[in-house]
Amino acid sequence: MFTYKEYWQDSYTKFENKIGLTAGGKFIDETADVVLDFPFKDTVLKAGMTKEDQKDADEPFLHETIAKAEIDQLLEPKIFVNATKYDQENLNGVSTDNFDNDNLIIKGNNLIALHSLKNRYAGTVKSIFIDPPYFFETTKPADTYTYNSNFKLSGWLTFVQNRIKIAHELLAENGTLFLTMSDEGAHYIKILMDSIFNSQNFIADVTWESRKSISSDALISINTNHVLVYAKNLSQIRKNDFRLALDIDTFKNDDEDGRGKYRLEPFDAPNFRANLQYEIITPSGRHVLPANGRHWRTEKSTYEKLLSENKIYFGKDGNAKPSLKAYYSEVAEAGKGKTASTIWRDNNSIIWDDAGTNTKATQHQVELFSENVFTNPKPEQLIKRILEISTNENDLVLDFFMGSATTQAVAMKMNRRFIGIEQMDYIKTVSVERLKKVIAGEQGGISKDVNWQGGGSFVYAELMEKNQGYLKDVQHAETTKQLEDVVHRMIEGGADFDFRVDVEKVMQDPEYQAMSLADKKQLMVKAIDKNQLYYAYSDMEDRDVQELMSESDIAFNKSFYGERDL
Repeated sequence: MFTYKEYWQDSYTKFENKIGLTAGGKFIDETADVVLDFPFKDTVLKAGMTKEDQKDADEPFLHETIAKAEIDQLLEPKIFVNATKYDQENLNGVSTDNFDNDNLIIKGNNLIALHSLKNRYAGTVKSIFIDPPYFFETTKPADTYTYNSNFKLSGWLTFVQNRIKIAHELLAENGTLFLTMSDEGAHYIKILMDSIFNSQNFIADVTWESRKSISSDALISINTNHVLVYAKNLSQIRKNDFRLALDIDTFKNDDEDGRGKYRLEPFDAPNFRANLQYEIITPSGRHVLPANGRHWRTEKSTYEKLLSENKIYFGKDGNAKPSLKAYYSEVAEAGKGKTASTIWRDNNSIIWDDAGTNTKATQHQVELFSENVFTNPKPEQLIKRILEISTNENDLVLDFFMGSATTQAVAMKMNRRFIGIEQMDYIKTVSVERLKKVIAGEQGGISKDVNWQGGGSFVYAELMEKNQGYLKDVQHAETTKQLEDVVHRMIEGGADFDFRVDVEKVMQDPEYQAMSLADKKQLMVKAIDKNQLYYAYSDMEDRDVQELMSESDIAFNKSFYGERDL
């Protein structure tokens, strides 16, 4: 492309000699946009969540164009099985064939599960909190229990991008997403998030004090994490709603006039506004104007009305600049409390200013399970603050890196609805068990702050495994005989293999037979078709698939996907 320039008298041409690539109608060297360009950025990565999955699977990156059919197959809605409802009357769970917008916990790959939620929940989630695996170079230690936090950078960015894109579709127009991240990955993921949400919908990069102790073996002790905050559509968020919960303890004054308690707030505000510049005379006779660069918070007529109602305070001697008496009854009726800042600390003495630490969360884990089941867990106080500013009661909250179910526990205690997704087997021994304790009224975390007395319910369901079950069996085989038994079951059971591989022929090959057990397992993992990990909902019409399901399973799926028989 050539750029046009004005004709100059001594010029041989009226065009600049400039050729190059353009973006948005401008040459790349003329734009101020920052683009995070990485290999595989236009692909889909299923990504197993365990270190073994990532190491052995050698999973291909499916391109959105040349592998579209495979991607469509991978991401189409899946069948749910073993649906179980937990509530106060059924703490041990009871099978259910109906889904009536209850709280939901899903066991399965989170990318696939998110796409299974799309038809039902697109545009309805008010707040998303996620604590994804952190990016570290290979020399850094893993960050969280069992999760693979050692992705190569490009694979990690693709992994996160695939999940954030579908999460963006699930968010309501006035919804928000909160993402915690370490220093190593925060600046990469900030640019990635800008590309998905649009940088205009970026709200803040919050600094959360995740630990108080100082590490003496570091050049600089790292005591904080990032919490990146984005809106689906910033113009749809009301400022008065995006506030911390109102704390009655901050209203300490009472004139005993029947209007109740109040707190004093400044009557001036930042920035110069000509229509809010007027002289105020204090009871002592002093003439007061707003300080330079500031203005009074109301017009003069409104001020005079407030003054007549005894809602303006000038100090004990009547000589101070004016303050507004903000009564709890009026503030509570108008909305929430104070604006959150970008510094979140642990503060035991002030409930509304307590964002907790990893240490607090670890102590809570020990109370719940008599052991520390996760490294660096997120505290309930942090999630409470996030839900305070981003949601109201009965709003829907999503966390698809559920872990020990901290987000879901806090949502239940704060009377929010929730969805949680977790692939690892500890979902039954840790996540579900924790939520059962919450229903029973456990008093750790934020329970005393919100006066939690127990209650609530949720439905647990699993994506119906197809090749995923075989994949796990191959990985867990401890002898060659066990591996061969698994492979024979796969062949007889009609497992889906990569079309390029004749598994029976491979097993008879002398070279394969001479391999070590580890190499044989790795080869079989590669041979399994990763796009057929779970049964698709469209497969439920097949008689062979229905024979693997209970009548309750079939009814639950029809209920969930809105196709229940009348």
